[in-house]
Amino acid sequence: MDYSEFNDHVGNLSEGTYAGLPIASAPEEGDEEIPAPDRVAWRLSVAVYEEDETFEEGFTRFMEKVDTTAVKAVIIGEWPEANDGNDVVVRSLVDNAARFPALRSLFVGAMSREECEISWIEQGDVTPLLEAFPKLERLEIRGGRGLELRPVRHESLKVLRFETGGFPARVARAVGECDLPALEYLELWLGVSWYGGDTTVADLEGILSGERLPALRHLGLQDSEIQDGIAEAVAAAPIVARLESLSLSMGALGDAGAEALLSGQPLTHLKRLDLHHHFLSTAMVDRVRDALPGVGIDLSGEEGGQDGGREDRRYVAVSE
Repeated sequence: MDYSEFNDHVGNLSEGTYAGLPIASAPEEGDEEIPAPDRVAWRLSVAVYEEDETFEEGFTRFMEKVDTTAVKAVIIGEWPEANDGNDVVVRSLVDNAARFPALRSLFVGAMSREECEISWIEQGDVTPLLEAFPKLERLEIRGGRGLELRPVRHESLKVLRFETGGFPARVARAVGECDLPALEYLELWLGVSWYGGDTTVADLEGILSGERLPALRHLGLQDSEIQDGIAEAVAAAPIVARLESLSLSMGALGDAGAEALLSGQPLTHLKRLDLHHHFLSTAMVDRVRDALPGVGIDLSGEEGGQDGGREDRRYVAVSE
């Protein structure tokens, strides 16, 4: 798997593609030229404050106009109840799962900041999506408020991403308790306590042990207020030895966290180490580069200046 496509904050949606397919909007009334259903990633969106159409109506029209048996990728953008929960979205997908036998990639909540701030998106229990689509290979969720996940076993999932401004501890523990034998790529944006990000290092133990993630090759524990503590835990985590790529980016990483990484288990086997948006001093940036000469390291976004700045003035890349 080429992990580079996941490097910016919204995957590569901003470039007009998703899961290797060009993005196409779900057809409107009167649309006659409709792309081949398996050649595009379909984006379904009904504005948050739309009063003339419900999400169910838009979803029904999509199923009437498109041969959904061939659809490979679906992106759910806005829905009118986005501030009240994802029930309507999950129910629409789960109740019609038999009509989407080819679905392999799903993104729920792919809204721009102008459409809805990330921490205003109200999610809910996303477990039914994994249960209803046993062949799903990629699941991405944006928004952490109200987010729930129950431990499940899923044989096919290869990519699991949660973009949040505050990641709930209960979900972090549930991810670590899931059996995901095919999962190669796991990315969590942990966010800040103000927006419900109460995940601690202890809540990540199930993930860091790697016991239920035998195929994992990329781990991202990002956008965290406690990035130094996470770095210290990662430095001794069993899962790291079999990773190809590691991201501790977007958070409040400082010299203490970088020191822990350099003092812990070897990282020279990594192909990529992403630390962008950090608070490392200039001297520590040089030390990291010198210690890992064969690793592709992203140390862009030096937020703290030459000395790294004061710890109480650090901030994460994405919160509200």
